[in-house]
Amino acid sequence: MESIYLLIPLTLVLLTFIVAIFLWAIKSGQFDDMEGPAYQILKNDEIKKD
Repeated sequence: MESIYLLIPLTLVLLTFIVAIFLWAIKSGQFDDMEGPAYQILKNDEIKKD
């Protein structure tokens, strides 16, 4: 039963940290273009060698 007194606050701190990182990622534009990088690998760009 004593472990609950440690685990509940630890869980709340961890949850707060995860939500803060998720909100930061949304505000910084990490999820703006979800399809662009997937199609970028299919482009046929040739690498120029000097």
